Amino acid sequence: MTLTPHEAAVRLAAGGIVALPTETVYGLAARADDDAAVAQIFAAKGRPSDHPLIVHVADAAAAQHFAGEWPALAQQLTAAFWPGPLTVIVPRRAGVAQAAAGGQATVGLRCPAHPHFHAVLEAAVALGVPGLAAPSANRFGRVSPTTAAHVLQEFDGTVPVVDGGACGVGIESTIVDCSRGRPVLLRPGMVDAAQIEAVLGEPLVAPDAQAPKASGTLEAHYAPRARVRLWAGADLQRALSGPHPAGLTVYSRTPWAAGPWAAFPADPDTAAQHLFATLRALDDAGAQEIWVEAPPADDPRWAGVLDRLRRAAAAG
Repeated sequence: MTLTPHEAAVRLAAGGIVALPTETVYGLAARADDDAAVAQIFAAKGRPSDHPLIVHVADAAAAQHFAGEWPALAQQLTAAFWPGPLTVIVPRRAGVAQAAAGGQATVGLRCPAHPHFHAVLEAAVALGVPGLAAPSANRFGRVSPTTAAHVLQEFDGTVPVVDGGACGVGIESTIVDCSRGRPVLLRPGMVDAAQIEAVLGEPLVAPDAQAPKASGTLEAHYAPRARVRLWAGADLQRALSGPHPAGLTVYSRTPWAAGPWAAFPADPDTAAQHLFATLRALDDAGAQEIWVEAPPADDPRWAGVLDRLRRAAAAG
């Protein structure tokens, strides 16, 4: 079932769940201030209830409803990158969005740039909804959806969706922990480390054992049904010159003439936009194993795509 933005807002205000388009991927949304509504997200996805969701808000002012503190780091980043594909983690206001935060003392907040999401959110705010919890609209650990058709396929048509077309960014947001005084990169995305460091004027720090949990940071995630193997370019060509498994599809910049092949885009923006849709299409075409030519590891613009591919490969 597809809904208009107004129909979606009414359903969300009443405590239902709806899949909504963002510029990153489609999200499975519920009102973030209703723990029972949020529980439906965890149930539909098969997601552990202690694995936090991102709360989506209309702007930085709306974020204050969920934030117990608004650090200077968060202020700098949201001023530079909101609306857009960046999530900040800040201290959570006590008694607010506990289920959406997975019970943690912090909460992840984002202001999406997609006009359909904003239309739904504005209508929902008018109905008393302060923000929407919305992880990717797929079964837990699987490939994220970037079209309404992906969502309908994923949930066998049982979850209504607002069709906003194909997502323009294509992978989930960058996540930066701003809750502990230094900026910590928890998940790379298409707002890259170099851009963030230029705004903050200080380097990003790697996660440590005290870092809060965050969406999409499990070792194995974003996985198609087919097994994914990630290869450096020269290693891939050597492997393809020898025996290879039945049902193999190659996803690389260099064409492979001996079997099914998909072209891996040469620039990071295009690669991110098409990554999940390509993995889903290869699954649907019957691939049993997908060998992927890894993008450059030393270029921060590719970090988000490389992160998703590494986690997809870890699931095999």
